[in-house]
Amino acid sequence: MEQPGKKAPLRSDAQRNRERILEVALAELTDCANAPLSTIARKAGVGQGTFYRNFPNREALVLEIYRHEMQQVADSAAELLAEREPDQALRAWMDHLARFALTKAGLAEAIRQATCAPDGPAKPEPSPLLSAAELLLRAGEEAGTVRPGVTSDDFLLAIAGLWQIEPRDDWQDRADRLFDLVMDGLRAGAPGR
Repeated sequence: MEQPGKKAPLRSDAQRNRERILEVALAELTDCANAPLSTIARKAGVGQGTFYRNFPNREALVLEIYRHEMQQVADSAAELLAEREPDQALRAWMDHLARFALTKAGLAEAIRQATCAPDGPAKPEPSPLLSAAELLLRAGEEAGTVRPGVTSDDFLLAIAGLWQIEPRDDWQDRADRLFDLVMDGLRAGAPGR
């Protein structure tokens, strides 16, 4: 028997439909923030009823994509840490974050539209990103390659310039310079340097 307040797990076909909708929506909204929901449903190969059962409105769809993408960026921190030295993993993770932030300009606009509307939902907190940054910073601190005491909040403030870079320009070079400066600051005062 299902417990009150808990959703039953989706059937496998329903889960595939949901995943397909999210995959198509990510591509469509990245190209155009105002992509029609009917186009997303059609390209995902689902009917309107199936679409709206999964995502009752544009805001629900956009926020689910945002949460999913943020979680993937966050999850990559542990993967990078398993493959590289902590400071190198942190720098590579910053590049991953930049690709997420700057290659999905339409999605960023769709998120802004969804969360800035009157009575619209609040933008989800960056908790997964903060946790990932914390993991990487503590690993760097333990390895002696990151100065002690830097918090994940400090780190996100230090890289906040990322969100000021115009995604249509040569964003990669500008992001690289910003991140190199941040890494220089994080390494300054590290015991192993």
